[in-house]
Amino acid sequence: MSPQAVTGPEQSEVSGTTSLNTLRRVAAALDATLVYAIVPNATLESMVENKAKSIARVAVMSVNHTMMLEGQGTGTDALEEAIETYAEGLRDRELWQD
Repeated sequence: MSPQAVTGPEQSEVSGTTSLNTLRRVAAALDATLVYAIVPNATLESMVENKAKSIARVAVMSVNHTMMLEGQGTGTDALEEAIETYAEGLRDRELWQD
């Protein structure tokens, strides 16, 4: 590789504009394989649990708000239990459909 061929990809990397095509060319020039990966910050299990609880919290709090307007709201412990129960039922469903 010529010095100019190395400088361009390095500058793109510094500015955050490196393209996959550039990385492929660099890998080929180095007789290497490009591996592009997204690595999660949490386990799949915890992501599913958090998403289910988020959906459950919105639903339960909405119902509780209506119940509070009618003087039938529940306490914090009962709300948390309802959220957990609802979330357990959601975990086997498609949670990321909006």
